[in-house]
Amino acid sequence: MALAAIVLLAACDRPQAPVDGQRISLDAVRGEAENPLPSPDTQGAVWTVSADGRAIDFGQEDEPAFLTLSCDLREQPPRLHIIRHVIGRPGEKALFPVIGNGTISRFKLDATLVDGEWRWEGAVPASDPQLDVFTGARELEATLPGGGSLAIAGSRIPGEFVNWCRAGGRVQQAEAEEQEAADGTETDKP
Repeated sequence: MALAAIVLLAACDRPQAPVDGQRISLDAVRGEAENPLPSPDTQGAVWTVSADGRAIDFGQEDEPAFLTLSCDLREQPPRLHIIRHVIGRPGEKALFPVIGNGTISRFKLDATLVDGEWRWEGAVPASDPQLDVFTGARELEATLPGGGSLAIAGSRIPGEFVNWCRAGGRVQQAEAEEQEAADGTETDKP
């Protein structure tokens, strides 16, 4: 009982902060909900490697990409950027789940303005185990809330790209030897 009285007395000593009330119309601040974008038709979409080899794009031939993975080798450790080419608004943030290859990963993306294009972008260290979702050759599904789902056909390209980025842009010796064997050009080994 004495403790309760002390707490009440202590509360009485605090000065009250002035409250400046404002009247607002709830109808004026309510925005109309945007309709979610439909999932794009990814039938026939493929992964392609950029001219400089530091990014791969998933999309239809001669059309803007749906998804881009790019590797920034200037940072240590290298960072992999995940870019979902869907319009976003300043300040928006989203979780971008990617499901496949026995893994579920969730990447944090921010709406970003780059070269006049609003898009969703996030970056993680290339060593991040969440990137393992891209390292298998099976189908993937990547969903951006309000931006539709991408059905991505199975491919070895994303896995090879992630491993290349993790290796700091170096081609692994075992991969080079496999390629030589496939081409039928053996090199002399000491």
